[in-house]
Amino acid sequence: MGLAVLGSLAVLGVYLYVAPSLPSVEVLKDVRLQEPMRVYTRDGRLVAEFGEQKRRPLAWTDMPPRVVSAFLAAEDDRFFQHPGVDYQGLTRAVVNHLVTGDRSQGGGTITMQLTREFFLSREKTYIRKIREIFLAFRIEHELTKEEILTLYLNKIFLGNRAYGVAAASRVYFDTDAHDLTIAQAAALAATAQRPSATNPVSNTPRLLERRAYVLGRLRNLDWISASEYQEAMAEPLVARVHGLGAEVEAPYVAEMVRAEMLRQYGTVAYEGGLRVYASIDSESQAAANRALRLALHDFDFRHGYRGPAGHHEIGEDIDEGEWDRIVAAVRAPGLVTSALVVEVGEQSARVYLGGGRYQELPWAALEWARRVVNGVRGPVPQTAAEVVARGDLVHLLDLGRGEGWRLAQVPHVQGALYALDVYDGGIRALVGGYDFYASQYNRSVQASRQPGSSFKPFIYSAALERGFTAASVVNDAPVVFEEDEALERDWRPRNDSGRFYGPTRLRDALTYSRNLVSIRVMRAVGVPYTVNYMQRFGFERGRLPRDLSLSLGSAVVSPAEMATGFATFANGGFRIEPWLVLRVEDGNGVVLYEADPPRACAECERVVVEQEEPELPPLAERVISAENAFLIDSMLRDVVARGTGRRALELGRSDLAGKTGSTNDHTDAWFVGYAGGISAAAWVGFDSNDPLGDGEFGGRAALPMWIEYMGAATAGRPESPQLQPPGLVTVRISRETGRLATAADSDAMLEYFRSEDLERMEEEARAALQRGDDDEDRERDDTILF
Repeated sequence: MGLAVLGSLAVLGVYLYVAPSLPSVEVLKDVRLQEPMRVYTRDGRLVAEFGEQKRRPLAWTDMPPRVVSAFLAAEDDRFFQHPGVDYQGLTRAVVNHLVTGDRSQGGGTITMQLTREFFLSREKTYIRKIREIFLAFRIEHELTKEEILTLYLNKIFLGNRAYGVAAASRVYFDTDAHDLTIAQAAALAATAQRPSATNPVSNTPRLLERRAYVLGRLRNLDWISASEYQEAMAEPLVARVHGLGAEVEAPYVAEMVRAEMLRQYGTVAYEGGLRVYASIDSESQAAANRALRLALHDFDFRHGYRGPAGHHEIGEDIDEGEWDRIVAAVRAPGLVTSALVVEVGEQSARVYLGGGRYQELPWAALEWARRVVNGVRGPVPQTAAEVVARGDLVHLLDLGRGEGWRLAQVPHVQGALYALDVYDGGIRALVGGYDFYASQYNRSVQASRQPGSSFKPFIYSAALERGFTAASVVNDAPVVFEEDEALERDWRPRNDSGRFYGPTRLRDALTYSRNLVSIRVMRAVGVPYTVNYMQRFGFERGRLPRDLSLSLGSAVVSPAEMATGFATFANGGFRIEPWLVLRVEDGNGVVLYEADPPRACAECERVVVEQEEPELPPLAERVISAENAFLIDSMLRDVVARGTGRRALELGRSDLAGKTGSTNDHTDAWFVGYAGGISAAAWVGFDSNDPLGDGEFGGRAALPMWIEYMGAATAGRPESPQLQPPGLVTVRISRETGRLATAADSDAMLEYFRSEDLERMEEEARAALQRGDDDEDRERDDTILF
């Protein structure tokens, strides 16, 4: 009796000694597990995760039973019976220490492990163990068993930055925790003891031993049947480190969101479980990825084959195991698939794709591959042996489109695509290059490239503001720079065709991209005025040359700036600001931020004028008149209907508008345009500024990317033609002179005019009649305005 009292007093004394240093269990009740930041599309599909700890917490009701059983069998099968301390295990650990001096057997329960994870260090001292025991009792008193086990299974570190069973299921087996097999669940439980050194992808022999131990415990406890045990023991361990199940490929978008959240919230953004919803749409983004890559592959097919990605000498015998290793060692980014050439025929080849899969390549898949030597394409091949050899490691492309597989290569040329909503600026898709993991340089927003002729609509918009009309006639002829001898000596601009077309209406000059008309127009408008006017569209003054070369697109811009600028023509004259973050929620689903961008809305403008305090969303700034925007829009629609963008007509829409762009030596190829409320810029070029090659105009290199993307992005979206503003009238004009047509003009056409322009033209016509002028007598100077 006395010993019992003394023992109780001793325990009480120890408790009173350590109690002040024990943390409150309230911390556990309100615990916030460190969760990574997750980025989603606007339709809720996962794009990426950022954070040191990969974690996906599960509620107790969502915990898979076989996972729970595996961890209990491995770590604490009496968890639901003991009060937080398992006296049997503790006694066994004490005896082991007294006999061997070894402290490796801690005798710890899951509750005690939890105390170490949250509150205590891992040092092996008696004081730490005593604190652990008392804190375990306190936790068991204040939390239910289910709450304790839920915390443990969500917090436990299982190697490779995976915290918790849900994250580990994805990291090692690329599957949901509910879909784990018994063997996979046992492998995760086996990892808990030494997660960094022994896990499904590290020290596999030791992990298999531990897995067998866990499976044996499950069988001994009768938690699995004999047949389940045998099946699980026989199951091979197939694991590798996976990402956490991204559903949409948008790494450039993810990186932009990550940088923005870091600016807004600091490094805690990586730990608090932020859920960030981007403005991109999953289907639109997938279409952008494919459009860019197909366009770059098409370019590559036109410029020859640089050879295989590698070569291995392989024996005559089939050795799929060895071939699997060879194929797996070759990275296959983007749309390509790695393959090993195992047989070469006269005009065919057979390749091994891995996993026991083979593919026959007919001559149609090989004949494009003219070998490139020292940058020069060789002759057209006549046999497969001139293209590939047995043992070559190659890339293949599945073209879809009913064309099957084709020999391919990872393109050296680069590209970018940027698309946004023309009314609110929300980015709908963004691709900054062929392969983010080879180059994180985001060309869609960071590139500084010359837009070439795709910049002309902005020049023409400035001209309209200064009194030009779509019917103004300007001479397309060689330009003489009398005021600048150096310019006259060094710059000899011409049209891409090398021809001159004489007097040309402004509408036709834009439709057919007449360079010399653009120069004369800007000279008439004035360089200072034009440079200032460009800022209305968001172009930075410091990146605009102060000379006439600006008329041909010598500024440096990004695809993002071009798509945003064109949106002003599409939305009726408003400048919108691009944005990417739609909504931010904390780990509990509380909304921290929600986008409310200014919108382009002509109807809303009228409401603001008519009502003193209208209830409207914020309005975007109007930067050009509705009449100006409509006129440029109608001219851009002509570019598609009958000009350099005709190929886009295959989309079968009436609201297609856009402009091709090419630069000197074909270093850049562009198509920028809009339809269905989406403005998109497509660009192709080399990072090194090397020429793309003869014939690689915007209509050939970039327009197919735009078409492929817009075909998917506008599917199901209604056509959105602009309504003619009240300030415009439609009249008949002479096709030749751009003047008002007479009744005798059989070849007259309709054109839009602002009311004030029409009045001026009528006055000029009356004055000409009074003077007796006719078209033959009128002197045509360098720039002719009607």
